[in-house]
Amino acid sequence: MKKNIAIVAGGDSSEYDISYQSAHQLLRILDKSKYDGYILSIRNGLWELQHPEFGSIPVDKNDFTCQIHGERIGFHCVLMAIHGTPGEDGRLQAYFDLLKIPYTSSGVLATSLTFNKYFCKAFLNSFGIHTAKAILIRKGSVVHTEKILSELGLPLFVKPNNGGSSFGVTKVAEAVGLEGALHAAFKEDDEVILEEFLSGDELTCGLMKTTVEEYLFPITEIVSKKEFFDYDAKYLGEADEITPARVSDEIHQLVHDTSSFIYDALNCKGIVRIDYIYSRGKLFFLEVNTVPGMTESSIVPQQIEAAGLDAGDIISLAIGDAIQRQTG
Repeated sequence: MKKNIAIVAGGDSSEYDISYQSAHQLLRILDKSKYDGYILSIRNGLWELQHPEFGSIPVDKNDFTCQIHGERIGFHCVLMAIHGTPGEDGRLQAYFDLLKIPYTSSGVLATSLTFNKYFCKAFLNSFGIHTAKAILIRKGSVVHTEKILSELGLPLFVKPNNGGSSFGVTKVAEAVGLEGALHAAFKEDDEVILEEFLSGDELTCGLMKTTVEEYLFPITEIVSKKEFFDYDAKYLGEADEITPARVSDEIHQLVHDTSSFIYDALNCKGIVRIDYIYSRGKLFFLEVNTVPGMTESSIVPQQIEAAGLDAGDIISLAIGDAIQRQTG
């Protein structure tokens, strides 16, 4: 008997459109011999199943079921495709935990911690992971420009503390640009993180661990044609994504070892992608993406292909592992 899979997409952040692209690609590659996939849209409190024949069907939030053509169906597993809140910050994970519905992403603690860039960096610092110097500013607090510049120097990055896809991110080259950068970041989040600029090679590693297997995909080197790896670079072809990365075997192994360690330290689950800068002879951690993009042009699918693996098979493994973890 085939299992019903809810591919949850949308969300309440600026990453809404990218999430839908990921969801449709996941539906396309889902093994139809094993699963019946449905895209469920979650946006500003409106939860709907997008049915190709019957249109939008409300989701009953009491038990996460839908009434489709007179038949009530539930879901054996949730394939998480929301980049940003509420799918990448622990909120939906808590909901599915309460209902005991398996899902393919990391759990509540890992997703909520990794979604908060500042506290994730602080946590990993305690294990000796290198990170850029950073300052956290909350909306409404006093901004001490001189203190920021003395600690971080110029140029520096201004980012929403909770968010992704480089929305609201600015590279500030001169002090006069700091106010505008903060304003842009605060449009995306109530907390903003300021980070020192690190010059070096931007590298990223996708990986997945199940209860019996570990997959460390070939790492990717990102060479942006813009000032940094912003939205246009990520999604509009303004960057070269080179897989495998043009780095030494030693650096490649360092990225794999560090990624495996971080995955375990944070108790991640499912497919994640971890971003780094290799600078000054050290590997600096940037962030963890617990629901990485899975569009045709996204980095993780490129890495899976470079590893000689099939993306549909990897998704099946993630679903199977999620169900096994829930059922014991």
